[in-house]
Amino acid sequence: MTNNKLTLLLALAVFGFSSCEDSLEILPAQSISGEIAISTEANIQNILTGAYAENGEDDSYGGQLQLMADLLGKGEYITWVGTFIQPRQVANKNMLADNGFIGGYWNNAYAAINQANLVLDNLDIVTSSTEERDRLEGEARFLRALGYFDLNRHFSSGSMGVPLRTTGISDYSVDLSTARASTTEVYDLVISDLTTAVSKLPDANDFFADKYAAQGLLARVYLQLGRYGEARDAANDVLANSGHMLTSSFADAFNNDMDSSEDIFAIQVTSQDGANDLINHYADEQNGGRGGDIEVNDAYVAIFEADDERGSFFVESRQSGARLTAKYTNQFGNIPLIRVAEMHLIRAESNLREDTETGLSPLDEINALRGRSGASALDDVDLDDILLERDRELGFEGFFIHDIRRTGRNEGDFTFDADELVFPIPQNEIDTNPSMEQNPGYN
Repeated sequence: MTNNKLTLLLALAVFGFSSCEDSLEILPAQSISGEIAISTEANIQNILTGAYAENGEDDSYGGQLQLMADLLGKGEYITWVGTFIQPRQVANKNMLADNGFIGGYWNNAYAAINQANLVLDNLDIVTSSTEERDRLEGEARFLRALGYFDLNRHFSSGSMGVPLRTTGISDYSVDLSTARASTTEVYDLVISDLTTAVSKLPDANDFFADKYAAQGLLARVYLQLGRYGEARDAANDVLANSGHMLTSSFADAFNNDMDSSEDIFAIQVTSQDGANDLINHYADEQNGGRGGDIEVNDAYVAIFEADDERGSFFVESRQSGARLTAKYTNQFGNIPLIRVAEMHLIRAESNLREDTETGLSPLDEINALRGRSGASALDDVDLDDILLERDRELGFEGFFIHDIRRTGRNEGDFTFDADELVFPIPQNEIDTNPSMEQNPGYN
């Protein structure tokens, strides 16, 4: 464990942050006042540390969000066989507004956003150096952008985005009703936050967000919005200047106790802190899971050629004999959120769409990525080839539904814009926020 990771754990223990279903608890167990909690530079840092921890909870990037995105997106590739009703609703595309996984993610995301807001509201307290203030601002903006980006692409429907809350809340006794912002307004804030984060963050920041984590997330945002030239340039900056590189083998990119060379940003998990709920649902019992709630179907294996390492990167469940992904076999392994492989795929797709060759030609880029896994080189490449390569490389990492929606492709019997492919606004939010409007199909 690095000294910085130990510092993060100690800060959490001392400051006493915890997640809450309905509100952000900013008071530590010793019950100091909110004014004291944000009165020192050290406490501002602790609030930021709490925001990282909140994002790492199992409700969010600790695994349930990625799991739900893939269950919603690729029914032919995977099958939910677990006993939990909430993921089954997602997989069957008959979600209810009281779905606990969806409600837990909503609450957790806004709790993390609120902590980021509290940091941004109180930057004037940070007086040790301009560099320190810039770093704290950049990390807070990165985390806020991450939260709003995924809230918006999971819950937005047409022009209706999610509520924008950009000021920290410490008093929950006042009226907190907030109407939905437009989808465009939310994405505008995400891009503004990330652009500022790129300018404020250092080139390297241990396992915390740095300049290239923000640039990598910005590339993902631009790709989702179809702004391909900007996506290409952001991904190219990461690939050309960050120092991150593909691991020597596909397997080396996963189940790592420490960040690999490929990890641009990862959720930190240790035996003392953090959650890897992907293990819980994807792994067999001997690897810390429930025995394999999510089985990998023959349809997924069929998209690989024989020598492609990714096409055999599976384990067999000792309980059922079913095929399970091998991406999650270390219950204390970090969870990659932004990988170098994704940047190669973004740059290749964006170059193809823009008819450019920034960094590499699309063909050379895809062949380089395929070569890492032992797949044969292609003679030419089109958009379908690149999208299929995304399925091969990024499977079970939370990309399936977003690639379907952004490319206008159907998921089984559902069109890409079907109401069933958007999460319902949680019932608790509807009940407590009179300004909230439910998504179509869930009234």
